[in-house]
Parts: sequence; structure tokens; C-alpha cells
Amino acid sequence: MEAPAAPHDPADSPAVEITVNSPEQMRELGRKLAKLLRAGDLVMLSGELGAGKTTLTRGLGEGLGVRGAVTSPTFVIARVHPSLGDGAPLVHVDAYRLSGGLDEMEDLDLDVSLPESVVVVEWGEGKVEELTEDRLRIVIHRAVGDTTDEVRHVTLAGLGERWQTVDLGVLAA
Repeated sequence: MEAPAAPHDPADSPAVEITVNSPEQMRELGRKLAKLLRAGDLVMLSGELGAGKTTLTRGLGEGLGVRGAVTSPTFVIARVHPSLGDGAPLVHVDAYRLSGGLDEMEDLDLDVSLPESVVVVEWGEGKVEELTEDRLRIVIHRAVGDTTDEVRHVTLAGLGERWQTVDLGVLAA
């Protein structure tokens, strides 16, 4: 069950909804999104198992030009992918197995990594919001049950002052 949406704050950017029809389109969305991200950005991903959170993050890694294959960090909890150029490293966290809030994630030192990295947290709702008021919330919806439907509905909403001037609508183009 998904947490209720937070009340709209005037500092929040309008939500953008994008329909994605294949894993390759999800990766391409990640590559496009990478162009809007910078060091200090927190991206929170949520959606059902198999929705495409890691596929989107793989595209982010490609777009950011980081080292190493971006795979699900479920069992290691977090992976750091250094930049191959002068860009920000990618810190990819999977909080699925973590039941507590930020206290349980303290050992990951996300508060230390955040200023110089792009931090992507899968299953981060209710766990990492205390890191910063400025974050990008991405929710991926897919058909559930016994289906081979590849269609995903992606909702992106920037929260906080950082996202006021970012046009997420360019991702839908």
C-alpha cells in the first residue's frame, strides 16, 4: 500500500506523468532525467516489484556517465558508482529490506554522500525524507497480477525549492 500524497507546497513543481511502453523507454527516461540532475539531488523511487525502478536507475547511471553496471543493490543495500568524468557519482540504495526510518539507514552515511552525489533510493518512502526538503519523487505504476503488460505510468514530482525552476515536462517530449 502506498503512502498518501503529501499536501502540495507552493515550492513543489507540478507533477508530470509519462507513459513508458518498454524497458528501453524506461532506460531512455533515466538517461534524459540524468541531464536534469546535479550533485546534492535525492531521488526517491517507488512502485511495485518489477515496475522498473532499477531499469530507470540504470538509465540514470548511463546518463550520468558513471562506472560499473547499475544493478539492484537489494542484498548489499547500497552501491556507489563513481563518475567516469567530472560529474557527480551515483549512490544507488535499495531500502526494501529496511524496516526502520533514517536511523536504520544511518550506517550508509547518506547525509555525508548527498552533497557531492546523486542519491537514488528505491523504496525510500518514509525512510529518507529527513535527509533534505528538496527531492524528486518518482512513482512507477504497472499492471499487477499475471500479466506481460510492459506499460508503465511514471509520475515525477519535484519537492522543495530546488525543483521550482526545473521543467520536468521536458522528460515527456
